[in-house]
Amino acid sequence: MATRSPFRALRPEPAVAARVAAVPYDVVSTDEARGLATDPLSFLHVSRAEIDLPPSTDPYSDAVYARARENFDRLRREAPLVVEDQPSVYAYRLRMGTHEQVGIAACFSLDEYARDIIKKHERTRRDKEDDRTRHLLTLAAQTGPVFLTYRAAPAVDTIVADMCARAPLFDFAAPDRVQHTIWRAEPSEREALVAAVARIPELYIADGHHRAASAARAYEQRTAQGQTGESGGFLAVAFPDNQTQILAYNRLVKDLAGRTEDGLLAEIGKRFSVADGRGAPTRKGDVAMYLGGRWHTISFGPPPRGGAIAALDVTRLQDGVLEPLLGIADPRTDKRIDFVGGIRGTEALTRAVDSGQAAVAFALYPVSMAELMAISDESAIMPPKSTWFEPKLRDGLVSHLI
Repeated sequence: MATRSPFRALRPEPAVAARVAAVPYDVVSTDEARGLATDPLSFLHVSRAEIDLPPSTDPYSDAVYARARENFDRLRREAPLVVEDQPSVYAYRLRMGTHEQVGIAACFSLDEYARDIIKKHERTRRDKEDDRTRHLLTLAAQTGPVFLTYRAAPAVDTIVADMCARAPLFDFAAPDRVQHTIWRAEPSEREALVAAVARIPELYIADGHHRAASAARAYEQRTAQGQTGESGGFLAVAFPDNQTQILAYNRLVKDLAGRTEDGLLAEIGKRFSVADGRGAPTRKGDVAMYLGGRWHTISFGPPPRGGAIAALDVTRLQDGVLEPLLGIADPRTDKRIDFVGGIRGTEALTRAVDSGQAAVAFALYPVSMAELMAISDESAIMPPKSTWFEPKLRDGLVSHLI
């Protein structure tokens, strides 16, 4: 079963919700965060507090966490942020163009996270866990939700549809034109949702593995100190799998490992079918490559045996091209490879290569939700940077005090 718990959310007053809401801390660089946080109420002043310190500041220094706490306290006073009188759950709708998805914001069980009832598909990095664990403990709050998914349940859909028929708590368009709308459940809806979710056999982390891992570590530390409070759960929004949208996560490689452009193209042609292309691939099994000012389509052919991981295009690209031909043995640590979320389009890839920032770019076909779930069910780990979920949840709209 999946346990979903109401919580007393810390949230902005509706009039300032759009000013407070901020993109997730880990999808922007420090410079990008500084450029976005022109409003003093932007939650980026909390989630990326180094933007308010000199540019040479180490983002993991004591001063950054101290400034995060200072900014959080100031935001609570000045926005203001208020704590709900009663525990509740929320419907959170994201609308981007014609795409729409509605999830439930609540606290989810860290015990179920530990027991893999809430399933993972990504390996976390200790340094990133350290950062968000310290940030969470410094604020005594989880301020950015994990993105969960589950196999769609009609009983949940019905309750959510009824919630969304009422006037919302928040409703605004972010600068990227994504519409964010949040409803607070009535007491009867809250109880019905908790019961309906209890019949869902498992949940899956779609995005936010480091946030979940950090919440678990913070809970362990607080428990050891006798300070459990309300920290036995982690803040998340769970969306049905038939509404989520996965975009490609593309690759840039900075050099050709001593090969010429013609030489690389010839070597790839010995392994796979290569034809002229026009940008993003249109089917699984194809990868688009931008090299020497031209797009090419690499076709891998029928998927190999060996499970869901082996059949991923990102795995086949890594094993068939990036490692043997370009020397990228470990994409997690190799500084010669960069990753570009699919929301930036193939134009970002062509610009990078044409400007000399990279030597070659690869655009992939998106991983499917069925593939993600199959890999999670196998307790397997996807290659790094395999999925880019869009649209993104916003930080600061509902926070969980621990």
